[in-house]
Amino acid sequence: MTSSPAPVRSPDAAVDVFIANPRFEQGVTGWSFTPGAGLSGHNPHTGTTAAYLDQGAGKKVSQVVPAGRAGTYDVSAWIATGGEGAGFTVTVNSGTPVALRLPHQDRYARYTHSRVALRPGDRCEIAFESGDGWVNIDDVMLSPAAPADPVATSSSQEAVDMLDWAKRKANSWVHMPASVGPIDVDEHTPAGRGMATYAPSYWAGYAHRSGYYARDFAHQVVGAQILGLNAENRTMLGSFAASATAEHVYYPVWSYNFDTRTYLATDYEGASHFVREVPAVFELVEKTNQAYRWSGDASYLNDPVVWNFCTNATGAFVARHDSQLPNGVAEGTGRGIFEGAASYNEQASEHLAEAGDAIASQYQAYLALAALARDKKDNTLATQCDKHARDLAAYFNATWSGTGTGSAMHRAYSTSGTPIDGWGLENSWFMPMKQLIQPGPRNNAYLDFIEAQLAGPGRPRNIEALTYLPDTFFNNGRNETAWRWMQYIYAHRDEQHPSERQGPNGDYPEVSFALLAQLVAGLLGLEPDAPRHALTTHSRLPGAIAWLQITGIPIGNETFTVRHDGTHTSTLTNHASTAYTWEARFTGAHLTITVDGTPQTGKTKTVHETECTYTLVDVGPGATVTAHVRPAA
Repeated sequence: MTSSPAPVRSPDAAVDVFIANPRFEQGVTGWSFTPGAGLSGHNPHTGTTAAYLDQGAGKKVSQVVPAGRAGTYDVSAWIATGGEGAGFTVTVNSGTPVALRLPHQDRYARYTHSRVALRPGDRCEIAFESGDGWVNIDDVMLSPAAPADPVATSSSQEAVDMLDWAKRKANSWVHMPASVGPIDVDEHTPAGRGMATYAPSYWAGYAHRSGYYARDFAHQVVGAQILGLNAENRTMLGSFAASATAEHVYYPVWSYNFDTRTYLATDYEGASHFVREVPAVFELVEKTNQAYRWSGDASYLNDPVVWNFCTNATGAFVARHDSQLPNGVAEGTGRGIFEGAASYNEQASEHLAEAGDAIASQYQAYLALAALARDKKDNTLATQCDKHARDLAAYFNATWSGTGTGSAMHRAYSTSGTPIDGWGLENSWFMPMKQLIQPGPRNNAYLDFIEAQLAGPGRPRNIEALTYLPDTFFNNGRNETAWRWMQYIYAHRDEQHPSERQGPNGDYPEVSFALLAQLVAGLLGLEPDAPRHALTTHSRLPGAIAWLQITGIPIGNETFTVRHDGTHTSTLTNHASTAYTWEARFTGAHLTITVDGTPQTGKTKTVHETECTYTLVDVGPGATVTAHVRPAA
């Protein structure tokens, strides 16, 4: 089994609360069964065995879990039901049982009890009770409750419900550090290829595979930070960084098992034949910077493995993969994902050498490394990276993307050097999402083109692809459209995913993590900079949301509350022990910004497509400050 250097681990890796035999692969060990309940190999979710309950009242499968230490936990299970009325119940000691009543759902879906508080010596019973039809249960999981628990209040009940669902669902994917679980589980090997001790990590990819993926992880990093999952982000990112070796031609491996040491076998056949896609290399650099800004964790700067990955990704990787069309743009081979794909859109028939999502991600990687280098006091590298970003953007807008607009703008190049136009899914919408297209008529025309494609048969069937769309439109000032896509994704969370083994759309992990990020970083326009004790807010509320407040947002080791009333009033409460500099930003040109009743002269700047007015305010520990501009007539 191929392995990487030891990952960063949680300082306390002891497991004093655990579920015995959570996958029912060890027979009846740990579980109690009444008559009419048992084990079957007929319909497991993964592995070879699931528990079952016959229809009718009185059947039960249960386990009592003793707590060795205090903590708060999520309890989840995959359940399929042939009728109404079945129950999934958690009872602490002799307290009142907390029951989830299950719908008729004959395909597996994942159900969770969130934030179950236990003290040392408590006994927690996990039970599954019969109803009007058969019940199958598999893959029971205990997760540590996330360090952060943001709470929304709003004029929009939908926004409140969305955040509550997203944080609970996302938290349920987190693994208990030092728990033992299977590795190399996939649709072809449902029992896996052994067991291993899990490191701090969470699911990022298909739920019927025992691992996390570079692409999914990249899109889940910010949502994870909003839950305070810095140990998990740091460990998982470190694993990808460690794998991007010269032997792998500076690609990170595509997927890891949850031990964060071994590569997921279904995607890795050897050092010259493993799944790899160019955009992920650069997105991981961008996400390194984002995780650093949210957490303030200096190891993102000081760990030589992570730092070497970032510098190699923007240096040696580009040089090594720029031979077919030499132009400073990193290339794929055009020979499929096991040889190196240029795009997240894996249409093998196009044989892409360069793609819009890759070049756009490369652009953001340069900007990210420039920001990291400035904090590392490496001004020479920062200046070089800023120049690389400017030069790449100029080349893209003047040459690479052609002269056409909308559907006629280039979004990829084949291995023969032929430009490719039209609809390319990720290699279309990543270009405006990463803000590579020059602001103005051409960018607006391309966004219109994307919207038109999404309104017709060009819309992707898989929900995880759609999770990028709110980011695309928020990043280009189309807040109403971004919110509509958030609503669409949330409204379709209970529909079956195209992959039957995956379960409902909402049980694809990326969905909940992405929505959580879009509620906080998207609607609130929150950009943290924990290392500098600074943050920016910029209301992106759509007309349907009169006000939104989210409390308990973690930045560094502290929390904050942000409230927006429309797009004209913003309030920040600093629950930190140190002062933070707040950039209160508003859309449009305003002569003054009133801060706690005192008018101040507004400063103006253009942020990509949006003209903004802002002011800088020092917000002390425990303070609440309100900034206001006059609403547009």
